[in-house]
Amino acid sequence: MSNLIHPTAIVDKDAKIGDNVKIGPFSIVEKNTSIGDNTEIGSSVIIKEFSSIGKDCKIFKGAVVGEIPMDLKFEGEKSSLQIGDRTTVREFCTLHRGTKDKKITKIGSDCLLMSYSHVAHDVVVGDNVIISISVNIAGHAEIDDFAIIGGCTPVHQFCKVGKHAFIGGGRLILQDVPPYILATGEPLRYAGINSVGLRRRKFSAKSRAQIKKAYSLIYQSDLNTSQAVMKIKEDFDDSDEINVILEFIERSDRGLI
Repeated sequence: MSNLIHPTAIVDKDAKIGDNVKIGPFSIVEKNTSIGDNTEIGSSVIIKEFSSIGKDCKIFKGAVVGEIPMDLKFEGEKSSLQIGDRTTVREFCTLHRGTKDKKITKIGSDCLLMSYSHVAHDVVVGDNVIISISVNIAGHAEIDDFAIIGGCTPVHQFCKVGKHAFIGGGRLILQDVPPYILATGEPLRYAGINSVGLRRRKFSAKSRAQIKKAYSLIYQSDLNTSQAVMKIKEDFDDSDEINVILEFIERSDRGLI
């Protein structure tokens, strides 16, 4: 199928445009970019050099994709920004490409980035992630699959958010948020497991019970984190969910909330 590019849009001749792509009025697509099949680019969108957007994505009005980072250490090195398939970027989001640290900022497939959210340099966002309105994710942060971050929440640089975690709106993330939990309050703290989300994603009752028991040791016992991890390794049956929790704790650099 042919593409539908508005006559006021500026598309560089070296940009790689897939089939059935729509590009709205006053949008700019620079060289060394690629846009996958069936993707829709709204009006006044800027797709900067070294940006890659997958198939079936929707980029809404005023978004800036792949701008150079605001890291003062950036010296113009070649880096990129990559968006997977079926991801939606709403109005006025800003997504910056990487620096010499990772050389890439990655946003996965089937994600929703709501209006005015910011993804800084070298951030890695997994698949099926929801980033709510005005969330600001600082450089080098990692947001794992199926995580949900509530609106107006800043994420400190280098922080990690685990799989299936749900973080309330208007909070401040200064440390790592482990997988499968609810986090809220000021300062941000553990508020139980994400039972509703886990049920919706077909986690069994047994799996949910194991997750809850593990976090009871981590957050609600007299054990410190290292002791709780040792207890989990000794007493729990091997499972994917428990392994995800243990692996997350082992690679935590900023400590758990």
